[in-house]
Amino acid sequence: MAAPVSFARVRPAGRPPFTVAYERKGAGEPVVLLHGIGHHLQAWRPVCDILAASHEVIAVDLPGFGVSPALPGDAAYDLPTVVPLLAAAFAELGLERPHVVGNSLGGLLALELGRVKAVRSVTALSPAGFWTPAERRYAFGVLRGMYAGAQALPEQVVASLARSVVGRASLTGTIYAHPGRRSAEAVVAETRALREAPGFAPTLAAGRGVRFTADVPDVPVTIGWGSRDRLLLPRQGVRAKQTIPGARLVRLPGCGHVPMNDDPALVARVVLDTVAAV
Repeated sequence: MAAPVSFARVRPAGRPPFTVAYERKGAGEPVVLLHGIGHHLQAWRPVCDILAASHEVIAVDLPGFGVSPALPGDAAYDLPTVVPLLAAAFAELGLERPHVVGNSLGGLLALELGRVKAVRSVTALSPAGFWTPAERRYAFGVLRGMYAGAQALPEQVVASLARSVVGRASLTGTIYAHPGRRSAEAVVAETRALREAPGFAPTLAAGRGVRFTADVPDVPVTIGWGSRDRLLLPRQGVRAKQTIPGARLVRLPGCGHVPMNDDPALVARVVLDTVAAV
């Protein structure tokens, strides 16, 4: 059963306040879940119950995504801005160096949080930032196409498409290896989340020059990559391992770019193994 969505008003030192939405359930060492660009916290629901059996689980809508409002004013959506804001959000939620799990953009943010020692462990699933320039252009082109499609399709058309396996594949086959396993309701909701995300364009613009090139020492790191990731190709995982030599690189067989729905049990096992390494 999904936890109710709550909202936290965060007042970081020296910056305007902002609001984040989150779901919280379970008890134990806290594990924070960060989604990818254009997605929302509901992407984690397939694994939340498994993790919540032994841990407190907090799934967050990143600022400008899901039902979290856009950042105030002209605030940037780059790493130097968003990472300290996430750390401030953790503090507001009473979380002191939680374990963090991220997918895609969330994986990049998780690694940066690990680099600055704001978290106890990092599990990064297909994290952004290990691309070549050509791979980045390809991924951003695909994302822009998905965003344009979500903008162009009326919600009733999305709902009609989502009722069939073929329709769900046409809407989400880029990010899932098994889009037919996603429920119709979930596909409609995540298409709406992409269409209505005020953070999408500024986040994509801020990512043009991003590459993750730093080591993450003294923090357990696992990098998981779906063998059927069509957005950030699996060979980028090898570069991630070369960049972070102490990281554990795990292949996720049969999984796409958002593996939590393709194989929830495997993803949960990877997360729990990383947490246990602390």
